[in-house]
Amino acid sequence: MNRIIRQAQPADLDQIMPVVAAAKQIMRQSGNMRQWIDGYPSQAVIVHDMEVGGGYVVTDDDRIVGYFAFLPSPEPTYAYIEGDGWLDDTLPYHVVHRMASYADVHGIFADIMAFCFAHDPNIRIDTHRDNAIMQHNIVKHGFTYCGIIYLASGDERLAYQRILNK
Repeated sequence: MNRIIRQAQPADLDQIMPVVAAAKQIMRQSGNMRQWIDGYPSQAVIVHDMEVGGGYVVTDDDRIVGYFAFLPSPEPTYAYIEGDGWLDDTLPYHVVHRMASYADVHGIFADIMAFCFAHDPNIRIDTHRDNAIMQHNIVKHGFTYCGIIYLASGDERLAYQRILNK
């Protein structure tokens, strides 16, 4: 296996969208019925990630097996947080969104985090309350729960942050 993380290209969409569909299926099978609904994330959302330089794919031997968005601050929905608050609210950060992979591909979360922390020591991430798999991985990889943020739709998300060397 030769795993590589690289920026996504429009030509990758035919392989990215099945990865997103597989991630939705994993969510449903684990009891998470309310996240990534109503067509989200759509192909237009993925294309926008690419247009702003934040869409990435994870490949195994040239086959796309994962997708995520890695975007620089500020994240508008992170301006208000209920709870303890961010570990540091003054430093620039990157946010990880729309993480998806196939069920039979292992180590994707760890590989994505290694890639992200190699580019920025300050990472924020959020997930749905019903996404136990993502919550487990987030905590397992050293993130601290900071509180609840609200999406533009008003839906709440559990928010986490990790700052290396702090």
